[in-house]
Amino acid sequence: MAGLERVRFLVVDDNAHMINIVKTILRGFGAVHIFEAKDATEAFHRLKHDSIDICITDYQMEVLDGVEFVQLVRNSSDSPNRYVPIVMLTAHSERSKVTAARDAGANEFCCKPITAIELRRKIVAIVDFPRPFIKTGNYFGPDRRRRQDPKYQGPERREGWSEDHKPPVNGVKKKSGAGSGSFETEDDSQAS
Repeated sequence: MAGLERVRFLVVDDNAHMINIVKTILRGFGAVHIFEAKDATEAFHRLKHDSIDICITDYQMEVLDGVEFVQLVRNSSDSPNRYVPIVMLTAHSERSKVTAARDAGANEFCCKPITAIELRRKIVAIVDFPRPFIKTGNYFGPDRRRRQDPKYQGPERREGWSEDHKPPVNGVKKKSGAGSGSFETEDDSQAS
C-alpha cells in the first residue's frame, strides 16, 4: 500500500501483544510513523503532543474504554484534533457495540482477530472515501450514514448546521485513475 510512509498512526490498546500485531500489519503497508499508547489517557496525551493522522483504538480498556476515548476526542473542548479518523477494534461484534462506537464518532469498526486485509479496507475507506463531519444537538463526528436513502421522505434533521469537512490524511491522496488502495503523497504528485 504505497503512500502511507508519511501517515502518522497511533495504536491504542492495553494489550502489548495486540499493539505489536497492529504495528506489524501497518509496517507491512509501508507505515513508518507508528506511535503507541497503553490506555486512553496516554493516547489523549499523544494526540496533544504528536501530529496523528489515523488513530486505531481498542474498544475494551481499563479506566476509559474505547467509546469513552472517542467521545473525549470528538467532544472535549481540550481535544487537540476532533477530526482525527478513528478505527475501533474489538473482539465483540454485537450490534450494540458497533452502534455505540459509531454513535461516539468512530469512523470505522474492525473485529478481532484482525486481518491485514480488513485493516487495509478500513484505512482505504478513511483515505479514499472520507465522510464529512456533522454536528447535531448531541453528536459530533463523521456522518453516520454510509449512503443516502433515496426513499427517505422525512425532515432533514441536520438543517442549519453541516460541516462538509473531510480532513486530509497527511498529504496522502488517492491516485487519479487508480484503484482503491493506490495512494500518492504530495511529493509524488509534485514530481509528476
